[in-house]
Amino acid sequence: MIIVTGGAGFIGSCLHAALRRRGLRTVVVDRLRDGVKWRNLASHAPDRIITPDELEGFLASEPDVEAVFHMGAISATTARDGDLVWSSNVALSQMLWRWCAARGVRMIYASSAATYGAADRPEMFRDGLEGIDSLRPLNLYGWSKQAFDLWVKREIEAGAAAPPQWAGLKFFNVYGPNEYHKGSMISVVKVKYDEVVQDRAAKLFRSDVPGLADGQQQRDFIWVGDVVNVMLWLFDQPQVSGLFNCGTGVARSYLDLAHAVCDAAKRARDVEFVDMPEKLRGQYQSFTCADMSRLRAAGYDAPFTSLEDGIGQYVRDYLSRSHPNL
Repeated sequence: MIIVTGGAGFIGSCLHAALRRRGLRTVVVDRLRDGVKWRNLASHAPDRIITPDELEGFLASEPDVEAVFHMGAISATTARDGDLVWSSNVALSQMLWRWCAARGVRMIYASSAATYGAADRPEMFRDGLEGIDSLRPLNLYGWSKQAFDLWVKREIEAGAAAPPQWAGLKFFNVYGPNEYHKGSMISVVKVKYDEVVQDRAAKLFRSDVPGLADGQQQRDFIWVGDVVNVMLWLFDQPQVSGLFNCGTGVARSYLDLAHAVCDAAKRARDVEFVDMPEKLRGQYQSFTCADMSRLRAAGYDAPFTSLEDGIGQYVRDYLSRSHPNL
């Protein structure tokens, strides 16, 4: 079977749908609670759902597991509870790593582009374990992802036991279906769509970087289907291990994004700039762009979806429908 932690979440549920399409048995580790999260699994139910608190006991029962996709985490960049974030994002990941290493189970886990902190030039977004000691994340979430990546590096360099295949993926700005439960952490694409379909202007933050024009903050926006394709490729290539970026390799402006949403929703290109909230100042990445050369060198050769095509697909196939889940 395949374990997917965070399997009812955004990226995890999209991956889970793809695994079920392959006919694989799955165990989802997540909390559905009383919200809409269950809808992310409505069309592709797993064999079993267990809570994170039950995970260690489940693993102790010696289940027959082929691979673990560890997508679960506290992913809010505004998180403040350091103890909870460490327990969820670092200690749990270390436990899973050790379990996979001891039992010869492959492990693919979610890192984050938030580990790059204030990096603002393409050459500063190089992946791999080699140069990560110098990274300085801007928030608690990014620091927790960096802490686990650094722990993995120390384990590998010390020759400690490791999963037979391991891969960390530094996800950049992912958007697509099944993100609707994420509240304030939902993608900018969804937020702008909600604005423009109500015939309001798409609101963008004014730049807080001297010399950078409003709307010209740039991010590497990646369609969730491309993220799933990368993970499935790694699953099909058990000889490939490492810490990889997972973006498109192309930085696009927020103004480009807002215009693409307006076009896809068939609305006029109406954009309004507003002041950045105080809580985001000094923690806001004004530029991200994945260096994808390491993954390409490992053999991944599929094209990535353009921003316009991805937003068009998201709006046409999901957001404009009464049941927008995958």
